[in-house]
Amino acid sequence: MPGKMLMMQYVFLHGLGQTPASFESTIKEMKLDKECFCPDLSELLYGKEITYNNLYDAFVTLCDQYSEQLNLCGLSLGGILALNYAIDYPAKVKSIVLIAAQYKMPKALLSFQNWIFRFMPNSMFKSTGFGKEDFINLSKSMINLDFSNGLKNITCPVLVLCGDKDKANKKATDELSELIPKAEKHLIENSGHEVNINASKELAAILSKFYREI
Repeated sequence: MPGKMLMMQYVFLHGLGQTPASFESTIKEMKLDKECFCPDLSELLYGKEITYNNLYDAFVTLCDQYSEQLNLCGLSLGGILALNYAIDYPAKVKSIVLIAAQYKMPKALLSFQNWIFRFMPNSMFKSTGFGKEDFINLSKSMINLDFSNGLKNITCPVLVLCGDKDKANKKATDELSELIPKAEKHLIENSGHEVNINASKELAAILSKFYREI
C-alpha cells in the first residue's frame, strides 16, 4: 500500500548466480521465516539497464519501505550491496553480515570472470534470473567500486564471514575485519564461496549467535 511502512528486521541478499532460494535452508534453520526478506536481485532490475548503480538504487528504494533498522546479511554481490548501504545510510542499519564480500573490486579477477562468462552457454544462466549478457554488463559496471574510505565510518556491529576454501575472498575478509571498527571475523570450515549452500547449518548457527549477542 502506498505510504505504508513495512515491518521487517532481517534482509538476506544472495550472490550473483544465486537466487533467494540460496538462503532458504539457513533461514529455515534460524526460524526467521516471518521476520526476514530475501529479495530477488534480478527482479529489482526488471525493465532497467543491468548496472550496479541501478541495482543499488533499486535496493535503496526497497529499504526505504521498512520502518525499522535492518539487519543486512549479504553474500558476494549481496554483501557489496549491504556494505554500500551501511556506509550511505548508517542510521537505517542495525548490523551487517558480509559473506565473501569485497570492498574494493579486484579488477583482474572481474575481467577474467567476464572472459569466462563469454564462453559459457546461455542455458547456464537461465535459472538465476540474469542472462549471460546481464552477468557481463553487471560485472563491468562494478569494476571501479571502492568503499575503502567509508569503512571507518561504519559504527554498527559487523560480522565478516568466508569459507576457508574460498581463496579468492580470504584476503578481503581479513582486511574488512581490520578496517571496520566493530567487525569480527569467522572462517567457516570445509566451505567454498557459497557458504549459504555449502554450509547452511553452520551459517545459521553463527548468525543466530551473532544476532543474539547484538
